Amino acid sequence: MIIGLTGRIAAGKGVFADYLIDLGFKQISLSQEVREEAIRKNLEITRESLQNLGNELRNKFGAGIWAKKVVDRINNDNYPNWVVEGIRNPAEIEELKKLKNFFLVSIDAGQELRFQRVLLRAKSSDPKTWQEFLKADERDFGEQDESGQQVNKCMQLAQYHIDNSKGLQEASLEVERIFKEIKSKVID
Repeated sequence: MIIGLTGRIAAGKGVFADYLIDLGFKQISLSQEVREEAIRKNLEITRESLQNLGNELRNKFGAGIWAKKVVDRINNDNYPNWVVEGIRNPAEIEELKKLKNFFLVSIDAGQELRFQRVLLRAKSSDPKTWQEFLKADERDFGEQDESGQQVNKCMQLAQYHIDNSKGLQEASLEVERIFKEIKSKVID
C-alpha cells in the first residue's frame, strides 16, 4: 500500500510517517527529491529556494514531475509498502494515484502551534521568524499558479483528515484508526 501525506508546514506529518515506518513502510519524500536537485545545482537550501526550484521544474516538465520521480523509484524498488511525504500539488496526487492502493491523508494543526513546532525542530530550511513563517505558510498553502504550491487543494483531495492540534497521544490514536481503515480497503 502507498500512503501519501499532505498538510501544512509542521502540521505533524512526521508523526504519521514514523508510525508507518515502525510498521515496516519505506519512506520517500517529494521534498527530498527537490532538495537533492537543489544540492546538484549548488543552491542555498532555504524553504523559499526549494519552493522556487520545485515550481521552476513543475513549469518546465509538468506539475506532476516530482511525483513521477517518486513513482519511478517505488516501481523500480518493488517494495510493497511506502509512505510518501511532501505532496504539495494536485498533479502530484494524480501521478501517485497511478500506483495501486494509493491513499491520501491530510494533516493540519493551528498556525501558532505549527510555528512553535518549526522553532523546535530547527530545520535549516525552515523560517526563523513569525513573519517568515507566515509568508512561507501562505505560499505553501495556495499559490495561484497551477505549477505552484497548492497544499490547500491537496488537503481537500485527501480521503482522510487529521487535526493534529491536540497532544501526541490523541494524534497517535487517530493515526492508528486511519491506518486500520486504510488497511481494510487494500486490494490484493
